[in-house]
Amino acid sequence: MRKAVLAVLLFASPVFAQDPAPTTSAGGGCGPNEAQFDVKTNDKQHPVAPPEAGKALVYIFEDMVHGPTMRVGLDGAWIGANKGKSYFFFSVDPGDHQVCTNWQSGTFKKTAKRIGSAITLKAEAGKVYYLRTQVYERSEQDRNVKLEPVESAEGQFLISASSFSTYHPKK
Repeated sequence: MRKAVLAVLLFASPVFAQDPAPTTSAGGGCGPNEAQFDVKTNDKQHPVAPPEAGKALVYIFEDMVHGPTMRVGLDGAWIGANKGKSYFFFSVDPGDHQVCTNWQSGTFKKTAKRIGSAITLKAEAGKVYYLRTQVYERSEQDRNVKLEPVESAEGQFLISASSFSTYHPKK
């Protein structure tokens, strides 16, 4: 009888050893809900860069003149943010990556949590990718966001027509 009870406990213990519930919105590549960014934009400079050796380069645009701050996540961590008609760029290793964008709001946190979009990016070394976040207003209380790839020519146009974003985490 003892052996049977011991065997049941031994095989049942993995069921009870579950990870704690995540405190992040890591679904789709997003980072922790609590993270916030301060964003500054510069419309005088439009920096570009070639991909680093063995990596891909990703440009992220927000395409709304008076748009909100949109956080950008990669594989479960926030990596930056845009505000208004702006962009920034970053390098990634080759492979599949989850890229997410999410509305940052200190006032309407519950609403902001559900306003975002995510895609899977299949990055190849030496390639450049352009992703655009568009905010669609269905009504003043109802907005939707779409993160979508754009062609190279459109990406280069967006660089010239957008401000460059610099950001740092809020303290």
